[in-house]
Amino acid sequence: MSSNVGLTTPRGSGTSGYVQRNLSHLKPRQHTLTSPYPLPSSATSSNTTQRLRQPDKSILEHERKRAIEVQCFALRDELEEKGELDEDEIDEQVDELRKKLAREGEERGTVMGAAKGLKRHQVHELAEAKLAENARMEKALGIASDYEEGSHWQKQAQRKIERELGGGGNGGSKNSDILRE
Repeated sequence: MSSNVGLTTPRGSGTSGYVQRNLSHLKPRQHTLTSPYPLPSSATSSNTTQRLRQPDKSILEHERKRAIEVQCFALRDELEEKGELDEDEIDEQVDELRKKLAREGEERGTVMGAAKGLKRHQVHELAEAKLAENARMEKALGIASDYEEGSHWQKQAQRKIERELGGGGNGGSKNSDILRE
């Protein structure tokens, strides 16, 4: 044994005493500028606003169509098990249900409302529900859609500078001397 690594004696341990490093250990990621996946530039700035992921409309449309087809398949399966109708009549009823569900989906829109019934893996549906919730909250609070977080402080600092530069009546201030030069 060298440099006090491993067992002092392998006797009674059931091993040969050979020490290897753990290759399966994963080190925690360090988010730095040199990491392979750096943080977005907006997250590294002092203004750390929370950006929401935009839902993918094609995925939402696919999920809506899939839900319709699941209901149509359930009806077809139920009617085929009963055996009272022939294939053409089953097709007609399934097509009517499909058209009815498609109309209801278009009337209701793609926004599903509250995210209470959604599961964690339904990322795009959750994002869409969150955007709708944020829009309702902005409307309720009277926040403009073009509002930028922290803009109040910028406006306040700009007014202060304007007051210092333009409002001073005393001729001996440093700002008025700078303006004269």
